[in-house]
Formats: sequence, C-alpha cells, structure tokens
Amino acid sequence: MRPLKILWLVLPWLLVAILAVQIYPSRVTNLELNGAVSKLSAQLNEMQTQQEMPSIVLRRHRNAICYIYAVYTFEWPEHSVVRRLERHTRVSGTGFLVTSDLIATNRHVLEPWFEDPDDQQQIQEGAKPRLEKLVAFFPGMMDPLRLSDVRVSYDQDLAVARLTDGPLPKTIQPLTLAEQDSDPGDSVIVVGYPLGVSTMLAKSPANLYKRLASTKDTIQVANELAANAMIRPSATCGHISDVVSEKVIYDAPTAQGGSGGPVFNSKGEVIAINAAYIDGFNGGTIGISAQSLKPLVNAAQRRPRR
Repeated sequence: MRPLKILWLVLPWLLVAILAVQIYPSRVTNLELNGAVSKLSAQLNEMQTQQEMPSIVLRRHRNAICYIYAVYTFEWPEHSVVRRLERHTRVSGTGFLVTSDLIATNRHVLEPWFEDPDDQQQIQEGAKPRLEKLVAFFPGMMDPLRLSDVRVSYDQDLAVARLTDGPLPKTIQPLTLAEQDSDPGDSVIVVGYPLGVSTMLAKSPANLYKRLASTKDTIQVANELAANAMIRPSATCGHISDVVSEKVIYDAPTAQGGSGGPVFNSKGEVIAINAAYIDGFNGGTIGISAQSLKPLVNAAQRRPRR
C-alpha cells in the first residue's frame, strides 16, 4: 500500500509535466523535462526512504538498545539522629551502546534518586544512596549484563556506565551519534522500553503471558523474557517540533521506562537521548541533544576503569 500512496502524491506532478510538454512544446526543452523528472524521482525516493526508515532502524540497531533494571536503597550513618525505614526501590529504563563496552542513558536511570524530591530529602538528612543491582538486558541475549563505573553529567540528565560482563556478540554494534542537530520538521524514530516489562510481556506469546502475568517480581519476569528471546524494544515515529538549546522536542509518544532511549534521524543516527514527556500533551516529548552526550562519552573513554 505504501508505494501506491506515494504514487498518488507524485502522479499529479507527472501529469503536469506531460501536459506542459503537450501544450507548450516550444517552451519546454528536453533538458528541462529531464530535470523535472529527476527532481520528482528524488522526491519519490526520499519519501519512500522515510516510510521504510522505522523498520530499517529496528532491524539494524535494536540489538544495541538495552533494558536497564536497577534496585537502590539508602544507608544511614550509624549514629544518625534521623533514620527512616529501609526500603529497596526498583526502577527501569532504556540505554544504548555507544562504544564496545559503554552504554548511555539518562542520569535519572542510573542514579534513580536524581531529582526525586523524597530521595533528595533523605540525602539532605544524611542518608547515602547505594545501588544494590544495576543490569542491562540486550535483545537476543539470555542473561543480563552487570553495569558499573557510572559517570554522570552535572549539566544535563545524562549518564554512561560500563558493561562489567562481556564481550558482547559481534552482532551488537555501537550506535552512531549524529554530527549535528536536526531541524524542526525532520522525522524521528524513538526506540526504547516504555512501561518496562509490562509492554514486553504484552507482546509475548500467549503461554508465556499466562505464566508470567501474575508475577510481581520484575527481575524474574525480565529473566524469563530474556530466556525466551522476548527482550524487544518498541518504536514510535514522529517529527521534531522545536529545538531549543540542548533540548529537542518531538511528537513521538513515549512513557515511563522509555527514558534513556535513542532518538534516531532518517539516516539512522542518534540525534538525542529520550528524557521526559509533558503530561497531557502528546506532542511534548523531550530529548537531550546527542551533542551534549559526546563530552561525557569522551571523558569516560579517557579515564581508566574503576
């Protein structure tokens, strides 16, 4: 159906060109006609490429986009006057491979207490956050990989971490960061794990869904999904509505769990890191420019492992 839709868009222009030759043969040269046909052919190819881009991006790059699962708690000084009940908070998000052993995501995914009002209050009272578990599930891999050596940006909601286990299969290649920002109106593809295991479970075969639907342990569900090759990111498409400093605003929908996912342009390059969305406004998804990520990646590559 897609080629037919494209043909209907281009057909009127072809008819105009043919009529022009018939009505004004003396005014239209073969060179001008060839130029018009070439221009229309280029437009047709561009439209077809844009329509095929989401499937191309998923086919080429989804194995490099991981589901991140984290558990953290707070430790209190031994003689602290203020002390709250111990709790273990579970969070999830999205990340993607930027070097052979480095994944990029949001700071609030790798440091979940970042900008959380209640957590910040505990930190001010003397508590220290501690990650108990931090792992990444990659499509096609049966076991999660541990993440460590977290490095964060203090200017943007960005972070990177190293893969402790490895090496990764050769089929998983780092994603390419775009050399420059895109412009308003450009197409984008956002890939990630919105709603975490809930979305992946909903897409799983009926027998797997029935067995895991009532399971409340997220990591158990994630392990089962990985064992059944069901760690699969979702993709949404849209257009950039605005670019303001390091912020890229687009209308591709997302949800919790999609934070940290790559935002691709029509060339399959990462132009932004999905970071937030505005409640009640479908056109208000916000990403952070990939240009802001590059210094963090470069710094992590220069510094030795911890």
